[in-house]
Amino acid sequence: MSASASVTRFAPSPTGLLHLGHAYSAFFASAAAGPDGRFLLRIEDIDQGRSRPAFEAAILEDLGWLGLAWETPVRRQSAHMAEYGAALSRLERDGLLYPCFCTRADIQREIAEAAAAPHLVKMGPDGPVYPGTCRHLTKAEQQQRMDSGTPYALRLKTHEAMAAAGPLTWHDEERGTFEAAPDVFGDVVLARKDVPASYHLACTWDDALQGITLVTRGEDLLAATHIHRLLQALWKLPVPRYRHHRLIADAGGKKFSKRDHAPTLRALRESGATPERVKGMLGS
Repeated sequence: MSASASVTRFAPSPTGLLHLGHAYSAFFASAAAGPDGRFLLRIEDIDQGRSRPAFEAAILEDLGWLGLAWETPVRRQSAHMAEYGAALSRLERDGLLYPCFCTRADIQREIAEAAAAPHLVKMGPDGPVYPGTCRHLTKAEQQQRMDSGTPYALRLKTHEAMAAAGPLTWHDEERGTFEAAPDVFGDVVLARKDVPASYHLACTWDDALQGITLVTRGEDLLAATHIHRLLQALWKLPVPRYRHHRLIADAGGKKFSKRDHAPTLRALRESGATPERVKGMLGS
């Protein structure tokens, strides 16, 4: 592989059909690998409650229709839960995790109560930051709740983790070098009972394991890279380069998303669109 070549990946979740935003991201990753590089496909199906085999099959069909080619075998995250569990165990042994028994309603209620004193509500990239309610439980209280069967998530002790890792940086090829500031997210969830590995955990682990040298993804995920850089340091993983690309938006300026029922590649294909027309719609 030449010095200008990279190992890149496209990593969709099989929770719906691909849309124009996915197409742009896939084309971007493939092109960023360079003519002598490697382009990988990863299926991020850790959320088994929402993932569907039919959507995975559609992903492969759509990407093939677009003319993209990727290396095999395809990595499916659902087949590697034991690896993610081992990665979690390493953090637990270092005393960097704690169980959180708060429901989403509990967290929203506490944030709403704190809103009476706005200086107490810390905002992060995804909205109000978890206020740390369960961080202060004693070991006995934690064990009592776990023994009673209360569902819980595992959160990272972010400040302790930052102290253990020391100052960190990461580099985006279009935006320059960033000082890692993972504390803007607060104590992020790394696992839940129903989803035993979060996006942050599985994505960081897989990028290292697959030898990804250039991570490409939408600019809406730029902030998440701060967390990923911290996890890389804690696990002593290699640090890739990054390129966070623009988002594809509809006529109203809103980014395409599955949640908003964006026009799918399948619908475009069935309406008679060609891959060339799709590239034209993407400005590529």
